[in-house]
Amino acid sequence: MAEISKQQKGIRQGQKEIRERFEKIESECDQLKRETEAVSQASDNNQLRLDIMLRILKARQENDFAKAADLTCSLRKILLSRG
Repeated sequence: MAEISKQQKGIRQGQKEIRERFEKIESECDQLKRETEAVSQASDNNQLRLDIMLRILKARQENDFAKAADLTCSLRKILLSRG
């Protein structure tokens, strides 16, 4: 009887340790998801800025300075709003 009780305590302790490890892994997974989303958002922002910069260069090459000025203004607004 005492042996069974000892085994049950061991099983419960093992289950507790597994639960704690699982919760830690789950927390780390959530953190990784948040970090991945932040990196993805930063990448999207960079891509948008690069696209506008290239469009500015193209407009200047084509001597379309009004379009270049509009795009520069748009880029400035994006930079100010997103930091």
